[in-house]
Amino acid sequence: MGRILALDYGTKRVGIAVTDPSEIIATPLETIHSKDILEFLKIYNEKENIKSFVVGLPKKLNNTDTHATKPVRMFVRQLGKKFPGKKIHLCDERFTSKIAQQAMLEGGMKKKDRQNKANVDKISATIILQSYLESRKHRA
Repeated sequence: MGRILALDYGTKRVGIAVTDPSEIIATPLETIHSKDILEFLKIYNEKENIKSFVVGLPKKLNNTDTHATKPVRMFVRQLGKKFPGKKIHLCDERFTSKIAQQAMLEGGMKKKDRQNKANVDKISATIILQSYLESRKHRA
């Protein structure tokens, strides 16, 4: 049995979250520099067996692409080439950074830690993954 891995892809950093082996709970994993993400995923997959990927897709409120959508789609193509047997699910990531900031505030995280973009990215990835897991429940 594998894990589902979520990615909040950015041109500088990638926030990563992962499920438990039962695919019930999403947990923040790491934030990696974008240039290192494919190698990180290769090594992680060798240890943990990634079942599938969930990638946050940036969209505007009117559901059109943002300036960040094209780099995400390019990354998804690279990911598909690197992991040809793995499914890649795209998930709407609107508002995840704001929700992540609010969750960190409500969780009592110190201001300095809340301002750390790496923390925001991996919490955003967790929100993307949890949203995906919940959407699967509603489809079942």
